[in-house]
Order: sequence, then C-alpha cells, then structure tokens
Amino acid sequence: MRPLQIACLAVAMALLTCCSDRSQVSRIIWFDSPATFFEEAFPLGNGRIGMMIHGDPFNDIIVLNEESLWAGGPVDPYMNPDAWKYLDEVREALFREDYQSAERIVRNIQGKFSESYAPLGDLYFSFSDSGTISEYCRNLDIRSGISTIQYKLNDVSISREAFISYPDQVAVLKFTASDKALSFGTSAKSLLKFNTSFSGTNYYMDGLAPVHAEPSYRGDIPDAIVYDTVGKGMRYRMIVSILENDGILTANDEGFSIEDASEVILLVSIATSYNGFDKDPGLEGKDERSLAEKILSSASLYSYKELKRRHREDFTDLFDRVEISLNYSSAPDLPINERLKAYTAGSDDPDLEALYFQFGRYLLISSSRPGGIPANLQGIWNHHLRPPWSSNYTANINSEMNYWPAEVTNLSETHMPLLEFIERLSITGAVTAKTFYNCRGWCCSHNSDIWAMTNPVGDFGKGHPVWANWSMAGPWYCLHLYEHFAFTCDTVWLRDYAWPLMKGAARFCLDYLVEGPDGYLVTAPSTSPENEFLDANGIRGSTLYGSTSDMALIRGLFNKIIEINRFLDREDELINEVISAIDYLYPYQIGEKGNLQEWYHDWQDRDPHHRHISHLIGLYPDNQISPTETPDLADAARRSLELRGDGGTGWSKAWKINAWARLLDGNHAYDMLRAHLTYSDPDPATQYTGGGTFPNLLDSHPPFQIDGNFGGTSGIAEMLLQSHNGEIHLLPALPDRWSSGYINGLRARGGFTVDQKWSNNELLVAIIIPDRSCSIQIRYRDQVKRFDVEAGIPLTINSLNF
Repeated sequence: MRPLQIACLAVAMALLTCCSDRSQVSRIIWFDSPATFFEEAFPLGNGRIGMMIHGDPFNDIIVLNEESLWAGGPVDPYMNPDAWKYLDEVREALFREDYQSAERIVRNIQGKFSESYAPLGDLYFSFSDSGTISEYCRNLDIRSGISTIQYKLNDVSISREAFISYPDQVAVLKFTASDKALSFGTSAKSLLKFNTSFSGTNYYMDGLAPVHAEPSYRGDIPDAIVYDTVGKGMRYRMIVSILENDGILTANDEGFSIEDASEVILLVSIATSYNGFDKDPGLEGKDERSLAEKILSSASLYSYKELKRRHREDFTDLFDRVEISLNYSSAPDLPINERLKAYTAGSDDPDLEALYFQFGRYLLISSSRPGGIPANLQGIWNHHLRPPWSSNYTANINSEMNYWPAEVTNLSETHMPLLEFIERLSITGAVTAKTFYNCRGWCCSHNSDIWAMTNPVGDFGKGHPVWANWSMAGPWYCLHLYEHFAFTCDTVWLRDYAWPLMKGAARFCLDYLVEGPDGYLVTAPSTSPENEFLDANGIRGSTLYGSTSDMALIRGLFNKIIEINRFLDREDELINEVISAIDYLYPYQIGEKGNLQEWYHDWQDRDPHHRHISHLIGLYPDNQISPTETPDLADAARRSLELRGDGGTGWSKAWKINAWARLLDGNHAYDMLRAHLTYSDPDPATQYTGGGTFPNLLDSHPPFQIDGNFGGTSGIAEMLLQSHNGEIHLLPALPDRWSSGYINGLRARGGFTVDQKWSNNELLVAIIIPDRSCSIQIRYRDQVKRFDVEAGIPLTINSLNF
C-alpha cells in the first residue's frame, strides 16, 4: 500500500451483500424500491456487454446491449464527390460579409446522417407473485461492479446477484432462496428482428439490426427503420445458459421456467457479426453464433465462485487505483433518490460528491475497455430503436468529454478504444478531406458512428449548418492523442501511432486555412458548434469565418505538433509549414464586455446563455489560457463564463465545472457541481429540464446522456490536481466546502501518481511518485519549487520542504 493510502472502513465488506451500515462507504448506490424507469435502473458493463438491472420482485426486466450492435454498414466516404467545388463560392460570400448567402450555399457541403446504436433486447423474469414483499433493498457496489437485490417473499429470503465479467466476457446472474421457493419464467424480446429457441440447457435469441435507422430528431418520417433483404445488416446471438439449477426445468422455444429451486445460476453470452468498420457485417461478418458458443463454453469451465473472483479482481484492480474522501463525511441513511433530492434542496453531503466522482470512474471502467468500441452518447446503455441523437459519437464535445477523466483518474487503459478509433477516422477522413474540402490529410465532422463516418452530416443539404457543417473534430481528437502521451510518456506509442495521425490532421488544417480580409489565416466556412450570432445588422446566422473555437483547436494542434517534433528531434517539411502558419493564425480577441470573443467580430449571441462554451476550448480542455500564464485571456474567459451563466444541459454544466476549476475558482466550480447534481425526475412528464442527475446518478441532458457523468468526474479531479502548465499544481481549486479530505492515486502529466491530504483548507502532505527520474516543478498556491526525483521513489511535500 502506498504512503497516505487510507484503508477502507471495515463495514465495506458487509455492504457487498446487504444495505446495512451503508452510510460509511462512498461506493454503494441503493434503493428501497424497484426501478420503474430506465433512469432508476443500475448500469452494469464489461466494456462490451451492457445491462440495466431494474429489480422488480415479480416482473423484472434486464435491458441488454452489446457495444458493436449498430444499424448500418460501412460508409461510402465518396458520397458527395463534388462538394468541394462550392468552397470558393462560400468563401467569396463570407468575405463580402454576406452570411445569409454563405449559409445557403454551404448546405451543398453535406452528406448523410450517422447510423444508430441499436438495443439488443430485454430479458424478462416472471417470479411467483403469491405473497407479500418486505425488507426490499437493491444496491450497486461500484467498487466491484456487482448488483444485489434482496427482499423477503412472505418468510422466504430471496437474493439476486448480477455482474458482467471482462475476463470471461459473460454476464452472470445468481438467484437464491432460503428454501426451495424460487420459481420463475424467463423469456426475451427485442425491438429488432429476432427469433428465440431452446436446446439442452440453453435459451437462444438470434436477431438482425437494420441497415438504416433515422435519427430520432427527424420525427416520424417514412422508412425511418430499414432492413435489408439480401443479407446485409448486423446479426447477433444471445445465449442464456443454465449453469446450475436445483429446481424443475421446463422449456420451449418461447422461453423456460424453473420451479421449486433454492439456487439458479445463469450465464449470458452475446456476440455480433461485426468484423471491422470497413466490412459489411452481414455479407462479410463474423460467425456470431460460434463466437457466442465459444465464449459460453470457456466461461462454463469455471464455478460461480471462480467467475465472481476473476471478475472482482479485474474490476477492483482498476477502481481501487483512486481513493477519495471529502470532509471525512458519512452518507446519510437514505436511498440514493431521496439522498439526491435532499442534496438538491440544500443539504450538505460531501460523501455524495465523492460517490459521484467514483461513479464516473465506474461507468468508464464498465463501458470502455482495451480492444473495444468507444463509449457513445449513452455509454453502452440504450433501450431505444431510434435513440436520442442516434446514441452516436457527437464529436463537437460529447465523445471527447467521455474520455476527459480517463488519464487523470488513473484509467489510462479505458482511453484506448477512443485512441484506436481515431486511426479508423483518419482513413475515411482522408476521403472526406479531399472530396468535401479539396485538402490533404484527414478530418472529421459533427457526428460519427461505428463505421468511422467523417463527412459533414445533414442529409445532403437538409441539415442546418449551425450543427451540420462543423469540420474540426480532427484537431480535437488529436488532443486526446497528445494527452495520452503526456500522462504516460510512452514515446514508442507517440512516434509510431499518434504522431502520424496528428500530422495528418495538421495537413488538413494547413490546407483548410485561408487568408481572411485582415491578412490573418482563418477557417472558412466556420461555425461555433451549435451556436448562432447576430451580425452587425442584427441578422441571425451561424456560418462565418475564423470562429474562436476553430482557431483555438488549430492553434492547439500546431503548438503540440511543434512541441512533439522538438521532442522527437526529426526533420519534417510539415513542421516548417506549421511554424510558418502559426504566427498568422487569427489571435484571441477580447470584446467590449471584457469577454473572450466567440466570433471573428464582436457580435452578440442569439442565445446569450447557450449551452456550448466552445470558444473556451483553449482554457479547457486545452492549456492555451491560464491565470498564471495568460492572465488577461483568463480574465476574459472568466467574463465569458459569467455572461453565459450557470445554466445549461447536464454535460454543459459539467464542462463549466472544469472551466471554473482551470480558472482556479474552486468555489464557483463547486457551485456548478451542486447545480450539476440537481435531482432530475425520471418521469419525462415531470423531470427537470435544465440538466441535472437522474436517481441512478446517470446524467440528465435530459434525456440520459453519459458525457455529463464523465465531465463531472473530470471536473472534481481538476479541482484537486492540475498539471497542464508543465508543473504539478496541488489543490489548485479547492472549494471552501471541502475543508478537509484526501484523494489518492490521481495522475499528473509527465508520468506521476499523486496522493494529497488536507485539513482546514490547507495542504497537510502530498506524496508524488514519478514513473521516471526527472526534474519537476511543484506549485501550491503562489509558491513554486523545483525538485529532482528518481523513478519509483516517493517525493513528500509538506510545510517542512515547501
């Protein structure tokens, strides 16, 4: 155990199986009633398979997903080969300040919509309903990824346990009763095309995803769901296998029933025909049936005890890397929904804030594992045939926000699905760059999907340019490549994988930049994602040249290209182009209100409180603006946040937590965290519409959107540790409300693990463990000191040496 690691309280073990003494540990989420809505259910996952556990004693539902089960097939990146021919016309209109004409013409530079993440299906369990339920409790232990439901049916104690194993790639369900009083029936249904069958001790569901699913926001339109008739489309197989059963089994192709059992153990194996982003899953897909059987056969070699041990060891190895306590508080003895309501009403609950931080880490472990598909807008938990925003990769903030906590909260492995996805984007994105913009390199636009779609969306001119015609996802994704290197110092990975991708994105930016009316290099056409301006004549628009967010993303990429090239010490013609261009990029501008301008000109926002703060990308997640290095720009960013206000959707509030933390204003960041944790009713008829948090702690846009969870977790980390300015900044934005506490195991850029303990709002001690021998600069408040450190040897920081 590292120095300063504080042992878990002894009561933690009891919480693995029941709800007693639950007030002492920031890892248990519990209810005293079943879930009525999806947003009250418990999410389980192993990165690939997702489940939502509802926990009804009589008629239970488990919602099933698999990360690769999407509508559609490989995208045709040549879908609009002449789109680039409209660029000059758009630019001419923009540079004569005719924004309305530019907005009309730019619609020609659009392609298809993305495809949708598909729901696999639901497992139904009909339990005996003859009796009275008492002592009901369902909990989720986020440290181990195990859900437990306990209650009494008359005088019989019933328990249901569920987890999804990453080592063995199956879901495991265990039902027990205190005597042979366990009786239930099981069946499965799907919103997709499917059929079921039973053989031996296995229940099968085989299905097919559509080749196209229209985004839900397009409404009730013809052919919203399209199935193919010649073999295209993603196939899937689910197997529910009865591993152990001491009751009486009866079954047919519709389902199976078990009577008079005391213990039943089920394994759920799932596989799809997905065979890569560039292969049709129907015509060139994998054999999903044999894959599911192989997974099941391998897992069946283990006993339930062994499956659980292997799962727990894997999950806790990741989760236990970070420990947190805020004000050494205890959780109130309330179900999580009531606790969240009390918090919304103004009660103090630092333990809830710590639990929420860890819940974000839990979700990342559960939805993103090496070798897999990146977490989408709903992670891996979706129950809609046409999910909100297609449950896709919305690349103008949301898919990036999903991975903000990956490195800093010591879960670097979970970052890999996104980092590996970027290479696939670069392949389709090279065609998009050429055919839509006549540029070298690669680019990516507003939306993507499992097929690595990169084109501007909008259905070939029907989409509004305010969201459809944004083209800067490449530089933003490259920031993730850079950050992974910054935290891990993996120079081989940087040189062989990340560097070529970053250079490709830079080539696109170099070609896309044009000289604007004032002689600066600008993007044209440009947007500030999903926001609109009022020009000098009061006319509403969204298409302009040189938006601040575009210029910040390109400047950030160019800065990092120059830095990495200096580190790798290589001769490269591209570097000369970047160095020549960077000084001519349109600089940040401070408006008459003292704000950081969002637009090239000092225009008004159509919606002054818009949810996006894209012009502040240079503040967070990038490091171009900071109070210590660029105080004037930091003051302007602060003014922009003040003008924008503290409202917004769930993910918007999460972004603002991070932004205020970067401004070293811990109290405002804390206020944003409290706003972010506003209770949102799961009933759509009565839910809070200004963002917030659902009873099961999932983020409320509304509807459910997981990026707010990840952004909230990264925001708390940002309040307690920063390392983006070439130094480790201890407790940089500690709010007054967290007067004492500790956090162990956070990671800092440069390859450091950091433990911190504080009391009375003062740092007591910090322990920094370096991965390598080097010299580091440490900041605490206004003091800065430099230390030489040796690999693996802890450096202790306290009042004696700082």
